[in-house]
Amino acid sequence: MLQLAILIGVTAILAVLGSNIATTMARSGVTPGFGFLESAANFEIGEGMIAFRAGDSYARAIAVGLLNTAKIASVGCCLATFLGVALGVMRLSGNLVLSGLVRWYVEIVRNTPLLLQLFFWIGLAHALPPPRRAIILLDTFFLTNRGVYMPRIVVQDFSLAATLVLAVVVGIWLWLVWRGWRNKPTGLQAPLPTSLVSILVLGAMFTASGTRIGLEMPAVSGFNIRGGFNLTPEFAALLVGLTVKFSAVIAEIVRAGILSVRHEQWDAARALGLHRGKIMRLVVLPQALRVITPLATSSYLDLIKDSSLAVAIGYPDLMNIVNTIANTTGQAFEALLIVVLVYLIVNLAVSGLMSVYNSKVALRGEKSA
Repeated sequence: MLQLAILIGVTAILAVLGSNIATTMARSGVTPGFGFLESAANFEIGEGMIAFRAGDSYARAIAVGLLNTAKIASVGCCLATFLGVALGVMRLSGNLVLSGLVRWYVEIVRNTPLLLQLFFWIGLAHALPPPRRAIILLDTFFLTNRGVYMPRIVVQDFSLAATLVLAVVVGIWLWLVWRGWRNKPTGLQAPLPTSLVSILVLGAMFTASGTRIGLEMPAVSGFNIRGGFNLTPEFAALLVGLTVKFSAVIAEIVRAGILSVRHEQWDAARALGLHRGKIMRLVVLPQALRVITPLATSSYLDLIKDSSLAVAIGYPDLMNIVNTIANTTGQAFEALLIVVLVYLIVNLAVSGLMSVYNSKVALRGEKSA
């Protein structure tokens, strides 16, 4: 009865709030609902993975923002993981100088607000020289106040035959992965040389089909830089800020996971004649994943949510674009609901995938223990 009373009470409160919101919107001349998504958006979006121009629908604008958020979140998670694992291992190094430098890095980054770090990186990005006086690293990367330019992979003469060959390569690779995963409990893995030879042969066929793959290098041309792949200052600042911040968090998670492995495991591996690198790769890290994975999942979810701080530096992510839509249409409640639902769905999807991976890691750890 108590639960039923609470349910009725919550429903009544929501009904009153909804009625008040509808009344307020009607008084302001705004029609409640999501019909505005089909209307034309009278603003431009600086960058996006799909084309967008003023006059396209608000729904397409939200799709551009969602793809931008997905891009920054996926790249940020990958870079933060690689850097965080490296820092976590170096933090436990016997070299006191290296360990001390990583410790200071982690302490400074973790105890500084992310928003402040983003302001620092966007300020640094805009303080870089113009393209004609770009800072060039390794004759490959150009750092300018218009963004970072780097080589781009260019595919030419992509024919139907190349498409079929690529489909066969991907199909064989997926089959090998599935076969290895299915036979993992029995220890019967796919023979690696056979896999490599098959992929190399099909890769040669792919090249023989006439398709050419090359690198397009950026180069200074007049007052700008032509060619290559360009990261805008806003995207580069946001990516660096998120990577630096969460690499420090993941470094501490990795350090805790490594320390959770018992010393007897180290001693047994040394008794077998393994050096430190192999011990870390083959013995310690696989067991530490049981501790690392759940905590890393939480960091990934935080990174996705904190990417919404992009609105502070002008990167057109989902939050930035929906905020613009709310200001131009007055549909603030619907816009807020869209943001909540999108982030909820994305985070639940990421959490679900990581839970599946964690169950595999935990099962393997229990069997090896």
